[in-house]
Amino acid sequence: MMVSRLNKICNTLATCILFVCITAAQVMPASAQNRDLLAKYQSNMQQLLDHVVNSPTDNERYNANELLVQMFEEALQIEGSFQWKWDFGTQISVLTSSDRQFRIITWPVVRDNGEYECFGFVQSYNSKTEEYDVYVLNDMSDEILSPNEVLLAPENWLGSVYQELIETKFEGKNYYTLIGWTGCNMLTQRKVIEPICFRSNSSKPQFGQALFRREKNIRRVVLEYSRNAMVNVCFDEQTVRTYENKKIKKKGRTYNVQVPHEEKMKMIIFDEIAPMLPGMEGLPQYYAPTGTELAYVFREGRWELRDNAQGRLSNPKLNKEFEPLPKDNPSYTMPNDRGKK
Repeated sequence: MMVSRLNKICNTLATCILFVCITAAQVMPASAQNRDLLAKYQSNMQQLLDHVVNSPTDNERYNANELLVQMFEEALQIEGSFQWKWDFGTQISVLTSSDRQFRIITWPVVRDNGEYECFGFVQSYNSKTEEYDVYVLNDMSDEILSPNEVLLAPENWLGSVYQELIETKFEGKNYYTLIGWTGCNMLTQRKVIEPICFRSNSSKPQFGQALFRREKNIRRVVLEYSRNAMVNVCFDEQTVRTYENKKIKKKGRTYNVQVPHEEKMKMIIFDEIAPMLPGMEGLPQYYAPTGTELAYVFREGRWELRDNAQGRLSNPKLNKEFEPLPKDNPSYTMPNDRGKK
């Protein structure tokens, strides 16, 4: 029954496409033809997506998703598809860079056992051909060792549904960073902070860059934690405490002190995670937020880790204060590794 319905959808789409191409070619310019064609694709893909989300079995969901992937790839090859506003609500994430360099489209399929597999495309500008190329994303999460360290390509992608695209710039160069999530399995979920870049003179995307200052070999930040926990990761203007080194004289002696300042800036702010119980290190199903907020601030082409960030709530009365410096010890300095052992 399910296969029959899916075949009917595909046959209907083929008939619609053929009708539009034959009749519209005689009366409409190419851009109008393509808009009608893309609208037909979107309508039929929405029907398939409903089956991907709501069908009761793995087999039905994956059959529908296979057709959805094929149809999406065809649609993205149509001239003008990059400008088309794909709108599938919250079921499919569509993120486009403001410089029109690329678009990334991602969505999940949830299996009966609670595991997630992600699918998607990157549509990116090729300066040689002056056209947009299409790359299929292949989720190979189960086979990627040390996911925070490796450079990945579309064919071996650490599957995520990307929720936010951050654009930064340094010395005239654009940098792109993605924030993503996936459900992993029945026990864990994962959030990532992942740079994406493009090879020189090429449209092919690369996932992961060594942009994290003072964190050797780190190409992306991977936070895997309990399915029952809630971890916040977002890009926002928040408050961070910085310290200015000063020398002061008191009773004839000179002391080095650090004077605190609160500064608002754009940052990726996120919850620190750790095992909920002793001895559970390395078992992400037991990881949860510690109550400490960390942040990455973009400085001179790199993401710099700050462990003294603090998210601010919209209601100022609910904001907690920073830990004050001791007043009775002028030589006191804040440690640089607060919260670390």
